[in-house]
Amino acid sequence: MDRPSDPARPSGIDRLSASDADGLLAEQLLRLTRRLHRIQKRHLEPIGITPAQSRLLRTVAHFGEPPRMADLAARLEVVPRAVTSLVDGLEASDRVRRVPDPSNRRVVRIELTDAGRATLRELRSARRAAAEDILAPLTVDQREVLGGLLSALVDRGPESGC
Repeated sequence: MDRPSDPARPSGIDRLSASDADGLLAEQLLRLTRRLHRIQKRHLEPIGITPAQSRLLRTVAHFGEPPRMADLAARLEVVPRAVTSLVDGLEASDRVRRVPDPSNRRVVRIELTDAGRATLRELRSARRAAAEDILAPLTVDQREVLGGLLSALVDRGPESGC
């Protein structure tokens, strides 16, 4: 017997088994992630920054004091060498600078420069434009529902089972 159609589910999904539907949803999420990445990249190109550098800049800005490279690697969940490469690129474009820790001169901290703060303002505009591109087909109500659903998935965290 057919199940009644659920308006919250995309058409066609209610005819699939639960595991097929979950697989389809996972595939749609992966395709959406790739599309988001492409759109974000397109919006970042004029700023002259990569998505990874953008993420590092935003992360540096969220620390109360200039973070250590190890702090950045832990927060970004990457190996320290990856942070070094990102910092090198951002330092070459004068967006961050390495500074010695005042209490331990062997420790290097990363701080934003004025150019880095200006880039963060540009990034906020670029992210809004990218979000508008991707969310344009949705109504305000649909965006609210999507936000709630994504929060339920994101807030679950990796410790809940991946």
